[in-house]
Amino acid sequence: MTVEETLPFADWLRLREPADAAARAEDLVDAVRPRLTGHDPILIHDLGSGTGSMSRWLAARLTGPQHWVLHDRDADLLARAADGMAGVTAADGAPVTVDTRCGDLTRLSAADLSDGALVTASALLDMLTAEEVERVVAACVDAGRPALFAISVTGRVRLTPADPLDAAVEKAFNEHQRRTVDGRRLLGPDAADATAAAFARRGVPARERPSPWRLGPEQADLAAEWFRGWLGAACEQRPELASATGAYAQRRLADAAAGRLGVLVEHLDLLAGG
Repeated sequence: MTVEETLPFADWLRLREPADAAARAEDLVDAVRPRLTGHDPILIHDLGSGTGSMSRWLAARLTGPQHWVLHDRDADLLARAADGMAGVTAADGAPVTVDTRCGDLTRLSAADLSDGALVTASALLDMLTAEEVERVVAACVDAGRPALFAISVTGRVRLTPADPLDAAVEKAFNEHQRRTVDGRRLLGPDAADATAAAFARRGVPARERPSPWRLGPEQADLAAEWFRGWLGAACEQRPELASATGAYAQRRLADAAAGRLGVLVEHLDLLAGG
């Protein structure tokens, strides 16, 4: 597989799920848990569910019956998420049920979320615009529900061994994350801070925690796939990088295959209203 030949999105989500699970900030779950008492079942709205990584991870860390409402605009991903929740139970063995809703999650209102006890998302905020974040935050605050948003990229990565081209690729990748798509200017690495600020403007404090991926020899397949996507996006943003990074890509992928490549990808988790 070349740098350009990346996995289909559903396969990428499957590959990254263990790294996301290892990275998420467990103490934020501890902090929000008291807000969930008295709900039977605990109803949770998960935004941008993808294949259900967040729901599988969190459901097993909460006690008592749960009902998850998974929101995504991709019906195929939602079907995979629902299938992936089969057999998942709460930490105390209580049942976990699932419903799916296909549509634009950035258009959800407070009324859409008010039946829930918690709103969650994972690896979502950086794909939204400032306006979309404002709408999501407003819906959570107006519904009076805490929000646990995990795994938002910060734009900072560190590869070992270091290479002089790392900084140029990182810069181009971050520009790509902030690109305009169909008139939508994505927040990319600015998303977590923008979300915390949106909550603060509405009088709701937010806590941030680091949730980095730390990829070593045991995650060589993920490190290689992440690198392909990282470099590919950078070259899409700055095409002149393509000719300058051919040998660089070969070295990095060879190191990954040999278990010599270390990758630190920084993320932030955020809890508001918990």
